[in-house]
Amino acid sequence: MTAKNEAGQAPDLLYSEAEEDLRAAVRSLLADRADAPSVIARTESGTPYDPQLWKALATGIGAAGLLVPEELGGQGATHREAAVVLEEVGRSVAPAPFLTSSVVATETLLALGAQDGPAAELLAGLVEGRQVAVLAAPFAAASTGAEASVVDGSLDGTLGPVADAAVADVLLVPTADGLFAVPTDAPGVRVEPLVALDLTRPLATVTLDGAVGTRLADTGEGRRAVDRGLLAGAGLLASEQLGLAEWCLTETVRHTRERHQFNRPIGSFQALKHRMAQLWLEVVSARAAARNAADALATGSPDTPLAVAVAQAYCSKVAVHAAEECVQLHGGIGMTWEHPAHLYLKRAKADATAYGSAGRHRDTVAALMELPAP
Repeated sequence: MTAKNEAGQAPDLLYSEAEEDLRAAVRSLLADRADAPSVIARTESGTPYDPQLWKALATGIGAAGLLVPEELGGQGATHREAAVVLEEVGRSVAPAPFLTSSVVATETLLALGAQDGPAAELLAGLVEGRQVAVLAAPFAAASTGAEASVVDGSLDGTLGPVADAAVADVLLVPTADGLFAVPTDAPGVRVEPLVALDLTRPLATVTLDGAVGTRLADTGEGRRAVDRGLLAGAGLLASEQLGLAEWCLTETVRHTRERHQFNRPIGSFQALKHRMAQLWLEVVSARAAARNAADALATGSPDTPLAVAVAQAYCSKVAVHAAEECVQLHGGIGMTWEHPAHLYLKRAKADATAYGSAGRHRDTVAALMELPAP
């Protein structure tokens, strides 16, 4: 299933030279600052985020402003370039708030037409890397779920689990009275870390008790902006899942070439060949689905909701399968904490429920295509 853009043309799923150059820069940075031993060590320390890594990615490479037009201080790129960054983030399971801040929160603010006012000021802070913003909505849901209430101009309620809230400077809080920006250090705001499956993307519960925020939009506009942010997040999450699956496949092939039994590489055994060949076919198909979703978002295709739903329904399964095969085909070492395979399996499992489960996206495909739901 491929979406057509506004001109009715089929999407270009190939990577441009500029996208490959961006990939090379991001991969080099992550290899230097977010290699497997470093990520494991930081997750064990309980503080997975490396502020210097985020500064280098956000401002050094300019990833934080990829989706922001040049007239607003950004890079003026598209979702295709953001997808390339997320592929590399998935490949290294780097603890960086790129998806939550530079995609979901940024896309939400852009949907408000942030030319001036509080939304524009916040967007400028995100582009310059001075601030990190996250949408205060459940990470494992495709809708805003529980909302805060507004009483006498102040916000109350408990929201969560919210991804990357622990490193956020500003929360975008949806309410029945509109969308509000609330600093995390404001009185009445409490961010409580949760024990998450994926230690590289921590979750937290956000409690608002008489917190005061800045209103960014009314109810209708705020809801549309949040929906746009979540759609972009789900669509580009497929690229993160693709990068994760590609790493798992590459690492598994490398290991089975080097690991010998009976004086033969275990990768030469027919049963393992078949498993890796099947996984390769799945990864290639996932690449097509993820690229289609990114291109649909970039071109404003009318089929974007369908492309995103297809990508998520498929890529979630592939990422989990690739991570499971990586653990199993590594044998005993794949079960150890020292090997990074467990980080990829946990990220894959957590991503599979982020911004809607595969089942929920299949229901969306059925509804859009007017087919009986599975």
